[in-house]
Amino acid sequence: MSSDRTDNNAPRPAVAVLGAGSWGTALAALIARHGHPVVLWGRDVDTLAAIDGRHENPRYLPGIPLPDTLRATPDLAAALAGCDLVLVVVPSHAFADTLRVLAPHRPAHAGVAWATKGFEPGSGRFLHEVAGEILPADVPLAVVTGPSFAKEVAAGLPTALTVHSDAPEFAQQVADVLHGPSFRAYTGDDMLGAELGGAMKNVLAVATGVADGMNLGLNARAGLITRGLNEMLRLNAAIGGKAETLMGLAGLGDLVLTCTGDLSRNRRLGLALGRGQSIEEAVREIGQVVESLQTAEEVMRQAGRHGIELPISSNVRDVLHGSITPAEGLKRLMAREQKPEYPQGLFGD
Repeated sequence: MSSDRTDNNAPRPAVAVLGAGSWGTALAALIARHGHPVVLWGRDVDTLAAIDGRHENPRYLPGIPLPDTLRATPDLAAALAGCDLVLVVVPSHAFADTLRVLAPHRPAHAGVAWATKGFEPGSGRFLHEVAGEILPADVPLAVVTGPSFAKEVAAGLPTALTVHSDAPEFAQQVADVLHGPSFRAYTGDDMLGAELGGAMKNVLAVATGVADGMNLGLNARAGLITRGLNEMLRLNAAIGGKAETLMGLAGLGDLVLTCTGDLSRNRRLGLALGRGQSIEEAVREIGQVVESLQTAEEVMRQAGRHGIELPISSNVRDVLHGSITPAEGLKRLMAREQKPEYPQGLFGD
């Protein structure tokens, strides 16, 4: 795969998208519609054959036509050959292994971005820390995050995301590839805050889903979102992220979408738990990876390191562990002492 050129003779970076789930397929389709050569890599041979031949992902995005120019392959070396940019879109538990297998095949000039949200399971490390350890130090890195449901992006509905990187030129390159008539891509330089927002909103979406599943009303939902944002801001300040990152697309935007939109797997998990289903039943019905099952533990690991109390996230973790019921979690939250909303300023408990 090599770079193509536009009508005005400017080079179009060639892109390898790794991960043929709903989000990887949607981003690959978006980039292909912008005129870039794109190869999508995955492991499900039947799904890849359908994408390459019928221009549809029948497993994750049934009924949504994909661009004729989008290619798909199970051959990782072929997908990466000649690419100018690598975009990793796999679940967080597969992130490190994917970087390890792509590293030997990555063209020397190609930077690596990812649209994966979450922490490294077990260690709680941020994904940019994992990438920095596995890839050579001179490889530019970027995280793509923000409020985005794959189905809507694949269907061409308006969307806005943000790209954060320590390398401004690379952030701009990734944003340019994504930006188009129905897709706005902003840039930033706070990978830490951007990754925290993208991971933590999944935990809080379970809380609002539980509340809605228990029919607690719109007031409860709004309260949980607002106090959940406060938890994100306090942890973000402790780890050194920028407050404005979480007040933008990577934080507030993604939080509102995931907490209120029923396309969110994490919200649907909460809805099922609030209605009395077991975690096993709910995950089986959702049929895809639900990131909050791992992320809740990692969020609380981060909170413990910095001595921060996160009441909503803590209760979600305990509900997901099965140590308390949703009703018991609600009771614990409502029994907390009355106090000023911001006793220590914006980041107070």
